[in-house]
Amino acid sequence: MITVAQVSDIHIGTSERNEARARRLFAHLAELPRPVDAVVITGDIADHGAPEEYEKIRALIATLPYPVFTCPGNHDERGAYVKVLLGEEREGAEQGPVNRVHSAGGAVFALCDSVIPGKPGGYLADETLQWLDRVLADAPDDAPVFVCFRHPPVLVHAPYLDGMRQTGGERLAAVLGRHHDVVAILTGHAHTPAATTFAGLPLLIAPSVISTLTLPWDGEGLIDEEAPAALAYHVLDDDRRLITHFRVVL
Repeated sequence: MITVAQVSDIHIGTSERNEARARRLFAHLAELPRPVDAVVITGDIADHGAPEEYEKIRALIATLPYPVFTCPGNHDERGAYVKVLLGEEREGAEQGPVNRVHSAGGAVFALCDSVIPGKPGGYLADETLQWLDRVLADAPDDAPVFVCFRHPPVLVHAPYLDGMRQTGGERLAAVLGRHHDVVAILTGHAHTPAATTFAGLPLLIAPSVISTLTLPWDGEGLIDEEAPAALAYHVLDDDRRLITHFRVVL
């Protein structure tokens, strides 16, 4: 069995409120009575992409006794993200996508950069899809693979958010269709827990740490800032059945 905690939309920045919520959520993870195999953070880690924001989140990540894997979001800035959070020196880091692959608990995590710099919407560049194709081809036989990125490539039926979803999804579907060990797609961005399918695979959208999207049938307003921080737990059993639990952190 593999258990993955997914966190999204932390937005560490100048707001003490956001930082307090992040501290509570990371304390919750650090104190779990049973360990998870990995924590995945699907973007908008920082609110303004400033180096000091990544220093704060890096300190929070250091409190966790599990592997933590990240991919950037539209509020993140590639240069500071790579240098401060990932601790890497990369020439031209501000330019190209930041794609990484990691393993934990017997699973492979392909972390893709779906950011279009300067824009809220998402798109997987050709070089990212080529990279993902190679990662999936090179994954160990029978190792389950989680494909992770920021922007959902589907409608969530909230007009504001749907206007900045990931476009070009048919290209991603073609890559995924060539491989058979992907067990789920993990995304953030929506500020609401949601589950659907994409390319015949589970597509699981994590809730947000800082706010919850107001859906058209919920009432007026864009976001609910009173709703508690939340996260997702994805459990893959030995028969490759996947179940997701959403939890709030008060």
